[in-house]
Amino acid sequence: MSYQERRAIVSLFGSTLTFLLYCAYMLTRYPEVDAYSAEMFHFWGSFFLILIPVSIIAKVIIQIIFVIINAIITREDDPEIMDERDKLIELKAMRNALYAFTFGFLVAMASLVFDMTPPVMFAIFVCSGFLAGAVSDISEFYFYRRGV
Repeated sequence: MSYQERRAIVSLFGSTLTFLLYCAYMLTRYPEVDAYSAEMFHFWGSFFLILIPVSIIAKVIIQIIFVIINAIITREDDPEIMDERDKLIELKAMRNALYAFTFGFLVAMASLVFDMTPPVMFAIFVCSGFLAGAVSDISEFYFYRRGV
């Protein structure tokens, strides 16, 4: 298994773990109020604003730990040069992630059309953001394994 494949797998598991732990923590703080109250919108606003830096910091820490452990186990350095193939794989993975997020966005908007409450829309946004990241990592792994 190549370095890039291992990195994609570690990124997928790290993102999943971070997302699940964060959601479990935030569910304990979920307000028991009306779905249209200001407190509910405050909760979802803080949910998103805190999730972004938490996931970025967690990804950086996980990647640093991965590089260190990978260097110890395999005794090879992190490949610092990205060739055209790596850039093409990254672009294709990003394209797939954008498709996944766009689909999630449309489903979130459709939830409002079908008279669902705003918390349902926000939950769909959160899930589509996570799934877009997962699709990106899985796509990278797939394209490195199969070839472009």
